[in-house]
Amino acid sequence: MLKYICLGSGSSGNCYLLNAEGVTILIDAGIGIRTLKRHLQAFGFQAKDIAAVLITHDHADHIKAVGKLAADFHIPIYATQMVHTGVARNYCVSPRLAEDDKRFIEKDQVFDIGPFHITPFDVPHDSNDCVGFRIETRGIRFCLITDIGHVTERVKEEVSEANYLVLESNHDSEMLMAGPYPAHLKGRISGPTGHLSNTEAGELLANSSSPVLKHVWLCHLSEENNHPELARKTVDSILRSYGIVPGVDFKVDVLRRIVPSEVYELD
Repeated sequence: MLKYICLGSGSSGNCYLLNAEGVTILIDAGIGIRTLKRHLQAFGFQAKDIAAVLITHDHADHIKAVGKLAADFHIPIYATQMVHTGVARNYCVSPRLAEDDKRFIEKDQVFDIGPFHITPFDVPHDSNDCVGFRIETRGIRFCLITDIGHVTERVKEEVSEANYLVLESNHDSEMLMAGPYPAHLKGRISGPTGHLSNTEAGELLANSSSPVLKHVWLCHLSEENNHPELARKTVDSILRSYGIVPGVDFKVDVLRRIVPSEVYELD
């Protein structure tokens, strides 16, 4: 059994927990350390028991707590060389990571942490570097793809093979363009190294999902340019236009920005 919990999703901070065979890992640690500890305790976990933190990229909403986790509990932080370079330069990471707490990974190179077989893969985003993670354990394939500016062939491949998928659905394009953001920021978000829209997420699922997919969680929703029900309805409508019925072919849920999800038991 694989347990999955979203502890935070969005510009306020991203953090995802996986637990199998008594081993707990986090993907990103972008929420404040006190909040993170409180959320962990609420689900019966403790920070000292985390085996590793995997980092997708070096933006503040994904790395805020990594300095404290490493310094206080000597939790190893796994990231690419370029992401570690970005983390070292980021103002929000305090204290800085000690060399002994850094673990360097490479895209498409599989590594193991306890029962987890982990493959990082390239994701286009305007950070120092960015990866998605495919995580396999006992025949279950869990995939997380967030902060993605455009859909690549590799992303399509990962979606097609996933049993469980966390996928960015950041913004509604009309809300973004009609909203208060300056033109340069609108261009960044909607550009090829920005963020995936609701429509793009729906089209990706419609065109690349396969019968092995069981559950999708839409993540990293913008507070200003999206709404959970709008994301759900947009993706639902696109899937149905392709003959895919959410809740029948596979489940679709929307993750909340600052409120943790329930505990999902995946098999």
